Amino acid sequence: MTWGLPYAGNGVVHGVLMGLGIAAALVFYAVEKRRRGLDDPRLWALAGFAVAFGAIGSRITWDPTRSVSPVDWWVEGDRSILAGLVGAWLGVHLGKRLLGYRPSTGDLFAPAVALAMSIGRIGCLLTELPGTPTGGAWGIALTPQQAAMFGAPAGVGLHPSFVYEIVFHAVAFALMVRYRERVRRSGDLFVLYVAAYALFRFAVEFVRGNEDLWLGMSRPQWFLLAMLPLLAWRVWKVFAGPHTAETAAAAGATGETA
Repeated sequence: MTWGLPYAGNGVVHGVLMGLGIAAALVFYAVEKRRRGLDDPRLWALAGFAVAFGAIGSRITWDPTRSVSPVDWWVEGDRSILAGLVGAWLGVHLGKRLLGYRPSTGDLFAPAVALAMSIGRIGCLLTELPGTPTGGAWGIALTPQQAAMFGAPAGVGLHPSFVYEIVFHAVAFALMVRYRERVRRSGDLFVLYVAAYALFRFAVEFVRGNEDLWLGMSRPQWFLLAMLPLLAWRVWKVFAGPHTAETAAAAGATGETA
């Protein structure tokens, strides 16, 4: 059966929910930092770098030919979660270099990112095109007014692609919290989470309804394909060779990061 959603249709709702997601992530980050006995004040600065560069990175899809004010661009402009993640990752690495912080922080950030994503994607669900037609009598059905907003068919079941993603990140968060002590080397948790999300996101793009760029694949899919060699190398490092307590300590001492 089909079901509807009270679409807000504006970036304010999206921004509020993204803000709530980031706030929840920072609370979890603080709790996890305390649980791990990490009291270095530079860790909060690194969180600031991650949030700031993530926000900037998510706006790289801005079209400079559009005559909009910086405020409208920031509030209503297009966003890219993948670019935001890359921006956050670069921000943390830049922050580490500037602050001289060497230990890996991937295991600290990974669950917090998943929590932020699971909440923030609710904003996407309420403000963006849910997906492509399901081909069956189920999915999210848009009213004629909502369909006109997105240029999509009305009364047709569409894939709730953002629901799929919310569930993915919620499950990933639960699994990382449950099994975080079983990771054999510092930083591996982040690598595995990002790799799993990359595979999931590539697959879900086929029902997202994003514009095809080339060969039936969207911009996010081509971006993920470009990142595939790097991700494959990092995942190979997770599973290749023995990972003992000594190697974990060595990784932290040499500043190997995820």
